[in-house]
Amino acid sequence: MLQVCLNGARSRTECSHLPVTPGELAAAAREAVAAGAEDIHLHPKDRDGQDTLEAAAVAAAVNAVRAAVPGVPVGVTTGAWAAADPRTRVAQVRIWTVLPDHASVNWHEDGAAEVAAALLERGIGIEAGIYSGTPAAQRFLDWPESRRVLRILAEITETAEEDAVRAAADLLGELGAVAAPILLHGEDAAAWPVLRLAASNRLDVRIGLEDVLHLPDGSPAPDNAALVTAARAALRHSHST
Repeated sequence: MLQVCLNGARSRTECSHLPVTPGELAAAAREAVAAGAEDIHLHPKDRDGQDTLEAAAVAAAVNAVRAAVPGVPVGVTTGAWAAADPRTRVAQVRIWTVLPDHASVNWHEDGAAEVAAALLERGIGIEAGIYSGTPAAQRFLDWPESRRVLRILAEITETAEEDAVRAAADLLGELGAVAAPILLHGEDAAAWPVLRLAASNRLDVRIGLEDVLHLPDGSPAPDNAALVTAARAALRHSHST
């Protein structure tokens, strides 16, 4: 499975063509799905372009993207940077008026189990974010409901290629006992090496402007669709060798 991560916690200062508004997210999703994306992860934004879990913003973003790509699963973040207090994150999830298909929960963050429980209560799939270099893997494995997640997001935070590949191997080893599908991804300079590693291991992958702003040849990515097209080419090459 190839997921596109449309925007992330980035801002327009980092990427002038980052999709931020519901309309921009919808257009980016449509183009990315046409290029081969099968699942969508996005960060709803407030009027200042900051990540938010506020119900109206989540509803606007999810509704716009669903209308653009009917039938394609749409997920959002629950990252602590959008609301620092885990009690606030739980409360916001409980009053969402439009439910995404899934939401990511970062297991190194305080309150992860409580946020995950709120998502399960509402029938929202959980992407368990397990960051390398943190105690997240063991914290997740110790959670009694760990088998109920939709998938694992194995998130490699190291950005130097050799370090990232080593960290990915270590993290996959820690997650060896999980039953859920694993989506392995990296960021910035490590995004493409980690994607190729994931493809060679037949794991789910993701790409998009949240993870990387450059194509494999180092040129700036004009949009998410270009990144998805390049990822599809990398997957074809990996599966043919």
